[in-house]
Amino acid sequence: MAHQQQYPLSSHPNDGKSTYASRDLIGYGNPATSSRRPHVHWPNGAKVALNLVLNYEEGGENCLLHGDGESEKLLSEIVGAGAIVGQRHANMESLYDYGARAGFWRLHELLTRKNVPCTVFAVGMALERNPEACQAMINAKWEVASHGYRWWDYQNVDEATEREHIRRTVQIHKDLLGERPVGMYQGKPNVNTRKYVVEEGGFLYDSDSYADDLPYWSTEHGDKPHLIIPYSLSENDMRFAVPNGFSHAGEFSTFLKDSLSYLVEEGKRGSPKMMSVGLHCRLVGRPGRAKGLEDFIDFAKSFGDDVWICRRDEIALHWYKNHYPEGGLPRSGL
Repeated sequence: MAHQQQYPLSSHPNDGKSTYASRDLIGYGNPATSSRRPHVHWPNGAKVALNLVLNYEEGGENCLLHGDGESEKLLSEIVGAGAIVGQRHANMESLYDYGARAGFWRLHELLTRKNVPCTVFAVGMALERNPEACQAMINAKWEVASHGYRWWDYQNVDEATEREHIRRTVQIHKDLLGERPVGMYQGKPNVNTRKYVVEEGGFLYDSDSYADDLPYWSTEHGDKPHLIIPYSLSENDMRFAVPNGFSHAGEFSTFLKDSLSYLVEEGKRGSPKMMSVGLHCRLVGRPGRAKGLEDFIDFAKSFGDDVWICRRDEIALHWYKNHYPEGGLPRSGL
């Protein structure tokens, strides 16, 4: 109240708050002193839980052929492209087609040859267009999490449509993959997306956050703690498609290696973390870039038990078992 009187032009009710609405600027606090920080013990004493995330989006992007009013503009070789209203964008369509036709299979071969697990963030509409890729995901024993029904920006999508999309993509997973998704990454959500996900039910976690290097719990919605496993837009091949991002595979690989090495050292000092690596079929699925990913995978495997290369649902189950909030009741079957 005093601040409002002293600074009437710049005061706001949230001034000085560290937690407000869905935001929390404190989190686990100082690793050296905070009692809130969990004592993380990854399997086999790993210092880092490493999760490779393959985004499968091709065929679910904006396109007049999909009933949209404009063409796609994001994450392609045409850096800075704009949406073309009311028209198809032939080059953009074929760049996305490459991801489903060629890039996916190159990455599938690489990951299965290296025998490393991954999580797929799969757009429902895209899955429906490529049953062969769905079967390959099943055979590889990859986790397939939901990336929404469309690869849209949901900022201004109405509630009824977004809820229907969440429900519809769950059914697509059941029909094509034989099981529902337990993870959710809308990717371009709005402030209500998490509420819709929690109320839909059946999800162990969502990854629509970039707020930490460890999973954390939210009690903002529903009557049970909801797990958030943060994702990353920095350890991500999307930086090949943005100004001043990665220009070649060596930069990508070096950045990932430096990130992992630093996190391993933090783990050795008593503060284990997790690391997500974001991949896209149409980006790192290009041969020159895939070589950088292969180099990083070999590097990660060289750490042995110090790096747990895992699926996102495995991280979720570990967190439910070992770090469920005191007084809470873990979901049945965990």
